[in-house]
Amino acid sequence: MRILAFYSFKGGVGKTGAAVNVAAEAAADGLPTLLWDMDPQAASSWILGHDGGLEAGARKLFTGRTPIGREIMRTPWESLDLLPAARGYRHLDALLAEQTEKPEKVLGDLLRPLSERYALVIIDCPPSYSRLAEALFRVTDLFAVPLVPSPLSARVWHELQEHFRKKELPRKRLLPFLSLVDRRRRMHRDLLASKPPAFQRQLDAWIPSASVAERMAETRAPVRAYAPRSPVAGAYKRLWRELEQRLTEVSQRNRLS
Repeated sequence: MRILAFYSFKGGVGKTGAAVNVAAEAAADGLPTLLWDMDPQAASSWILGHDGGLEAGARKLFTGRTPIGREIMRTPWESLDLLPAARGYRHLDALLAEQTEKPEKVLGDLLRPLSERYALVIIDCPPSYSRLAEALFRVTDLFAVPLVPSPLSARVWHELQEHFRKKELPRKRLLPFLSLVDRRRRMHRDLLASKPPAFQRQLDAWIPSASVAERMAETRAPVRAYAPRSPVAGAYKRLWRELEQRLTEVSQRNRLS
């Protein structure tokens, strides 16, 4: 089982849209896929048709009193399941601080049984630095990081890399990609064309800013479900193909080691 997280500590960059649509593309390829919505805002859960939170609540899930499989829900899309968000996720840092085990072990123990059912787990992370984020940094295979083409995004990306360096985490897990690209804006066009050094290891795939993507919240579906031939759907498909290749490389390195 491979674990892919979509993460940004800056909101409004298309993180949730990328997580939902990449999960839908993976599932469309026949890959048993679970989307775990860890963002308390629950946008991924809403798009995939779920209105409520966890039945047993975050505390029971993270203390092992509720088996994780009990909280997983089917979605209308074949091979794509959802572990929905919960309001209690807002207090996960305090909950993890109460545990005697390290946060990464708590999270790893939760994720491990999922390998019996899924080939891929995609995590929609909360937009923050936290104990939960630190645990995810250690148990996830790859982090896809959406960046809006701007100098501010370059600064955010630099800070994230510095955080990984100081914590002695492998920076090669971080994969930036340009998101909400508006080709009418010169700065966006220039950054798209130049692949500046500030965005090291930038993926080739990029996601355009388009109204068709905004309809996800209205239709409560991934873009491929209602606009499969749109440029946005094609962009998410290319993003999934590139991430799939990177995940395959991770699996090969793990086998060799």
